[in-house]
Order: sequence, then structure tokens, then C-alpha cells
Amino acid sequence: MSRQRVIVIGGGVCGLGVGWKLAAAGADVTVFDRGKAGRESTWAAAGMLCPQMELRPQEEDISALGLESMKRWRAFAADLEADSDIPLHYRDEGTLFISADQDAAEQLRFLHDHQIELGMPVEWLSGAEVREREPYISHNVVAGLVCLDDHHIDCRGMTRALAEAFVRRGGDLREDAPVDGVVVDDARLTGVRVNGEVIPADAVVVAAGTWSGMLDGLGGDVKPPVRPVKGQMLMLRQPDERILSHCIWARSSRDFCYMVPKADGTLLIGATVEEVGYNKDVTAGAVLDMLRAAWGVLPSVYDLPIIETWAGLRPASRDGAPVLGATDVDGLFMATGHFRNGILFAPVTAEDVAHAVLTGETTATIAPYGLGRFAA
Repeated sequence: MSRQRVIVIGGGVCGLGVGWKLAAAGADVTVFDRGKAGRESTWAAAGMLCPQMELRPQEEDISALGLESMKRWRAFAADLEADSDIPLHYRDEGTLFISADQDAAEQLRFLHDHQIELGMPVEWLSGAEVREREPYISHNVVAGLVCLDDHHIDCRGMTRALAEAFVRRGGDLREDAPVDGVVVDDARLTGVRVNGEVIPADAVVVAAGTWSGMLDGLGGDVKPPVRPVKGQMLMLRQPDERILSHCIWARSSRDFCYMVPKADGTLLIGATVEEVGYNKDVTAGAVLDMLRAAWGVLPSVYDLPIIETWAGLRPASRDGAPVLGATDVDGLFMATGHFRNGILFAPVTAEDVAHAVLTGETTATIAPYGLGRFAA
């Protein structure tokens, strides 16, 4: 019996994750990427795994998906490190959400109370208690939440690990190889077109991020409504005596930022949310705003050297939720539209989309996130 031939379009965290799981299950898998694997939104991400911090009363469905994926993250990370021999630097000391003034503290209290109602593990902190955990935090900070189950990982290490694990499992990774479109015959997917050549496939997974809807051959009913949302970030270098050890979300009545300390001593600060199409320029104003927000709660950032700045494009669907699983075209599957949560959703995307490709069955976990919901 021949192996199932699967083509994955896109070599980011979602495409490589699905490809890795498919290859591990014995499928014949090729991942095509338009550039270097994992160098778009995955490379630009901060690596936060924060379903509690993202929890909002109006977004409980998407939050449930995040919480389910979070349950799988430790095992997913352990398997990925075992298959690749590349560390992900999984950090589990928890995440702090801090308020720099009383107005922001009132908003934080609302979030705290809502999470308590849902049975989430969350603890309210006074400003002094925040500083007990993070001594360099400003005395302007009046309150905080600690979510011990919100963690983070090294995204760039994860990108390298996924590519290595996929290839070790027998996958074929083709970089700098943009896919022009899919080939559909009588509502059945038969392959993809690359540089004028038709490459046959039994199944195709579209995981091309913000470019997912641009593939030729996708009719209107199977074209994912995904657009780019720009996010700018910067990287600083902490001193040998670290000034921050927890992932921090910080809000005042004027500013918001997050700060993510990494194992190598760098400190990531982000991020903007901009509807500007495919523009990836880093702007002076955005850098100023992010640094001002960070300095307002962590004054010591003033003296830290800037190592790198960048902008990434988050793939956002029309309703902000991912697009996962089978479509009305037999053999065509989606793994796109993850917006701010591609890293958090990586385990559930990799495992459940691979399951759908291999078995033809859609799990209850991803069933609400099919492409068909946009036709209603």
C-alpha cells in the first residue's frame, strides 16, 4: 500500500508542525515555503503561551481553544526536543499582568474577577507584592495579576527545531519555493502548481499565513478570508544581573506593552497592532511608544542596548479565530488565520489537522473553526 502523499503550503509553526506530525505517522510529506522556513510571523513572535491573559468575556470560545492547546504544550515541547535535539527553552515561572495607574487597575480587577468565575488559577497582587517578585518594577505600579499557568518559549529555537524534526522524520522541506496555486478537478484536490510544474498530491494543507488566500485555484467558497495585521517589536540586551525574570504585560490608562525575558539574556518588547497591509517597515514612532510604555513600569530599560527591531505580519481571519481542518474540496485542508496565537495554538493545530488529513475525521476541538463558518 502506497504512502499518503501530502503537500503543506507554508513552513511556519503551523505548516511545519502539521508536516512533522504527518511525517511521524508515516505519510510522504513535502513542505513548500516561499522563503526561508519559519522566517515570517513565527520568527517575529514573542513566544508567549498565555491563554489566561488573552481571556476576555466576549472571546470565551477562542479562549477555550487556547486552554486546550496549552494543556498539550509540555508534551508537544518534549516530543519536539526529542525529535530535534534543539532546546525550546520552555519557561514556566508564570506571567504577570501589572497596572501602572488606578484606572488600569480597575480594568485588571474586572479581568481577575472574570477568571475567578471561570475557575482559572489567578492571584491578585498589590504593587508591593509585584515588586517582591520583580524588584526593578516601578513604584508607579499599583496592582498586578499572576497567572502561573501562562508560559513562554523561544520561537526562533522552535522554528529550527520544527524544521529539524520534520526532516529527521523523513519530510522534504523546500525553501525559496513559492507555490503558485492548487489544482482542483471536479471538487477534488489533485496537486499544486510550483514554477509551472504540477506536483500531484493526495492532500494539501494550506498553512501560508497571510498569503493563504492568494493561491490560484481556490474558489470563493474555499478561499480563507485572511489579512495581514502588522506587529512591530524590539529586542534589548539585559545585563548579567537580570532586571526581569517574568513575562510581563503592563497597562496604564495611556500605554500597553509586554516584555518577555529570554534564556539568552535578551528582552523582547512589543507590540503594535496595525492594519497597513503588507508593509513591514519599523517606524520611529512605534519604537518610541513601546519603549515609553516599558520605561513607565521598568525604568531600567532606559540603559539597555537595542539589539534588533523588526515587524511581522499576523494572519488574521475575518472573525479573529483560526481556520482549521477540512474544506468542501476533497483533500484540501486549512491551518491558517491564527492571528496573535499561532505559537499558543501550535499543538492543537499540528495534532488535530494532521489527524483530519490522515483519517478524514474532524475532532470536536477544531470543528467550530472550519472554513465553512464564513459561508453562513
